[in-house]
Amino acid sequence: MAKLYFRYGAMGSSKTANAIMVRYNYEERGQNALILKPVMEKRDGENTVRSRSGLAAPCRYVEELDEIDVEAYDCLIVDEAQFLTKAQVQALVDIVDQKNVPVVAYGLRADFQGNLFEGSKWLLAWADTIEEVKTVCWCGRKATCNARIHNGRVIKTGEQILLGGNESYVSLCRRHWAEGRVGGEEENNR
Repeated sequence: MAKLYFRYGAMGSSKTANAIMVRYNYEERGQNALILKPVMEKRDGENTVRSRSGLAAPCRYVEELDEIDVEAYDCLIVDEAQFLTKAQVQALVDIVDQKNVPVVAYGLRADFQGNLFEGSKWLLAWADTIEEVKTVCWCGRKATCNARIHNGRVIKTGEQILLGGNESYVSLCRRHWAEGRVGGEEENNR
């Protein structure tokens, strides 16, 4: 019986690296796995997912699902799943339930203001299995929040979606996110 998995984590928790490794594990066993991502996510180029650690893999776009014979794959892997729409998450549910193809979706749970993304909201509601991919705050506690930074400061206003990496976001524990404390050398030397 296929399942829909939602694996969420804060920025920098190795979600994309995990997605690429899941694909590798399937292929190592002679099975086909397809990585998908939303078309809006083009930071790594067209039809490519790339982790911060340097791992990369080819991918297709979630928006192309109607053109893909999903039954030709043993698993579908979705990166940046927080950017999915409710309808796209429903399509993944249908693939699992009607085509018996497992789907593993990776994404952020909440945005820089602490609000759920649409895709994450519906994955949390409908996934068969929900798992956290953990990372740590600068203080050593578990990081659960994604802080948007500008000029070294946490900002909490703006559009929900602003594509970026380490230059725009940092993972913080809930306490330091609420306080707006990014950390740094002076913080670490206390």
